[in-house]
Amino acid sequence: MSQTQTLEGKRELLLKLRQESELGGGEARIKKQHEQGKYTARERIERLVDPGSFLEFDRFIISKKAVMGKGESFLGDGVVTGIATINGQKIALYSQDFTCFGGSLGSAHAKKICKIMDFALENRIPIIGMNDSGGARIQEGVEGLAGYGEIFYRNVKCSGVIPQISLILGPCAGGAVYSPALTDFIFMVDKTSYMFVTGPDVIKTVTHEEVTKDQLGGAGTHAEKSGVAQFKVGSEDECFERVRELLSYIPPANFTKATPKYTSDTIYRDNVKIKETVPANPKKPYDMKEIIFDVVDDAQFLEVHKDYAKNIIVGFASVGGIKIGIVANQPSVLAGVLDIDSSEKAARFVRFCDAFDIPILTLVDVPGFLPGTNQEYGGIIKHGSKLLYAYSEATVPLISIITRKSYGGAYLVMASKHIRTDVNLAYPTAEIAVMGAEGAVNIIHRGEMEGLTGKAFDDKKAQLIADYEEQFANPYRAAELGFMDAIILPEETRKRVYEYLVALKNKKQEKPKRKHGNIQL
Repeated sequence: MSQTQTLEGKRELLLKLRQESELGGGEARIKKQHEQGKYTARERIERLVDPGSFLEFDRFIISKKAVMGKGESFLGDGVVTGIATINGQKIALYSQDFTCFGGSLGSAHAKKICKIMDFALENRIPIIGMNDSGGARIQEGVEGLAGYGEIFYRNVKCSGVIPQISLILGPCAGGAVYSPALTDFIFMVDKTSYMFVTGPDVIKTVTHEEVTKDQLGGAGTHAEKSGVAQFKVGSEDECFERVRELLSYIPPANFTKATPKYTSDTIYRDNVKIKETVPANPKKPYDMKEIIFDVVDDAQFLEVHKDYAKNIIVGFASVGGIKIGIVANQPSVLAGVLDIDSSEKAARFVRFCDAFDIPILTLVDVPGFLPGTNQEYGGIIKHGSKLLYAYSEATVPLISIITRKSYGGAYLVMASKHIRTDVNLAYPTAEIAVMGAEGAVNIIHRGEMEGLTGKAFDDKKAQLIADYEEQFANPYRAAELGFMDAIILPEETRKRVYEYLVALKNKKQEKPKRKHGNIQL
């Protein structure tokens, strides 16, 4: 055999192995995957990343048992890993292949995932995991569990250093759910993906409850009830589009200089819509999103956790090309009150923004914390303190605007001057007080009203309420004390926010040296 023939044979072998690896578990299993409304692992990568940018790692890895000739093998061992670009930004990713061993995790499978996570961390690029797996590979015993442990450890090591994004595109059960739970953002596809620690059959056996997979751990459940998933989407294609949008707002790693977001929206335009948005009546609801859309560039706002704890809004946008995170009370839902779920939702978002140096704009209209036995028994004291902790710990530029009410402890928690927010602004409609006028009068002037009845009582109470409102139903008392840096007109909001963001771009705040704080978990 000539040297040319030998080289040609080796070339053909490589091309053959490549083709074999691309078939995963075979055409029959690929067909079944498509029948379930799901793409294959490789099709998902093609649809997510920039065309032609994917560079694969470890294409030919097989399981340890297969190496020893003791079992079936698939090239790649049920997971595709590599690097690519999204919107020109380098990322690392892995995509589990359900057509190979049901996407189950064995030692070789886990080794591949760990390797690409290490590469992402060392090179300071985001890691995206596409999960579609039946769980640990039972026939490998403890090695599968060990693999999960290695992945979990890396999730924690990467936390706050590089963004971690999990796409749940099929089953994710048992120990497998804890890796996504440790990441920054979870996307779930309605009707085709689910997450749970124990499945419906186990629950039926142990607690005798009848529940379907979708009811127990579907996208709707985790986006609306548990709060596990930040994004619920209608299809895999929509999922990939939302991931691309998210990556356009967040940096590739911590301590990375933010790039401006292109916008043709002029900075110095008046927010004419906002003038009519906030009602004069402090009890009348309005949609805080109208203010957000009018202030941000091109009315583009990527809301996070949209379906969970709707009394608070969090998400990403830009102002004058400067990328920011937004936290806002929502007066149209529960009057914008803070409760257990909204406090946790906002606290986690604030901590993400702080970890990756994303400035935070806080829009405040909050009547206080939600009263009731359910909240107290559920630990509102503990959970509410998480938001207080998150804001107090944050060192990124912080700007807050009180649009209307800001009462009691919620005033302090929502990015007040007292927890070191850089710039505190208020509209002329702002009310800053311990509580609403009527409640305050009932407590402060109880003695004065005792013995009064009928019209005399009503007139006296009305006068006391008017006096209280005159003193506190405006932002000027707080401004006199230096707790408000400026009172602005609603139509000035966009230009003022931009100017303060520019002024704060080089902010540097040192914290006391410590291993870490002890947030109330």
